[in-house]
Amino acid sequence: MAPLALVQGASRGIGLQFCRHLLARGNGFVLATCRNPTNAKELQDLRSNYPKNMAIFELDAHNEEKIKATADMIKENHGSKLDLLLNCAGMLHPSGKGETSLKEVTAEALRETFSTNSIGPLLMAKHFGAMLANGDGTYGCQDGSFRGTLVNISARVGSIGDNKLGGWYSYRMSKTALNMATKTLSIELGRGRNKIVCISVHPGTVDTDLSRRYHRSVDPSKIFTPEYSVECMMKVIDGLTLADSGKFFAWDGQEIVW
Repeated sequence: MAPLALVQGASRGIGLQFCRHLLARGNGFVLATCRNPTNAKELQDLRSNYPKNMAIFELDAHNEEKIKATADMIKENHGSKLDLLLNCAGMLHPSGKGETSLKEVTAEALRETFSTNSIGPLLMAKHFGAMLANGDGTYGCQDGSFRGTLVNISARVGSIGDNKLGGWYSYRMSKTALNMATKTLSIELGRGRNKIVCISVHPGTVDTDLSRRYHRSVDPSKIFTPEYSVECMMKVIDGLTLADSGKFFAWDGQEIVW
């Protein structure tokens, strides 16, 4: 069977580019999910170009019932096998601006950011993990040592050891929590015969809506296009081994300190 990949948060930015990249390979099927497919014009246009290799599903990662319903629908229409799960949806802050001081921290913003960046990906693993255990080891596995691959798009600012500037409480904490989820998932989903490799990946500073307002303070040569970032991350994914499970990588394959 053709490789089957699911991209959560596929309507724009990195998620949309992952869909494009995987479809351009020409040998697999992409399940693209987002909260509002009707308004996702670029994603709809992409499906029009690849009608036999792509399907779009409505999925709100804030809503566990919707995640389960979507998983059941995918099993019914595409079978119980999944080779790659990419959790791409991310939020810097509900306002679009990271906190610069403790005075700006609010419980509401923390809850919403954690829901998108940490809780959603964990619930995706809960409801799609069994499908990943039925995968063919298409992505990275050359020796049959694992079946499926789970990739959480994280951020270097989620590294506790690399935190030198402070600020951005909601985003930093939610990505740190995501990294812990990745590590813990790698232990549970690495048991038994049908193992799943789980990693976190930092995509670099990418020219997307999430970080664009901060690009003035970044060296232009270090701002990546979505195309370049995804191409680099796919090289990391394609080269994974079972020993890599539970690790935090940068876009260039270098491991990042927790």
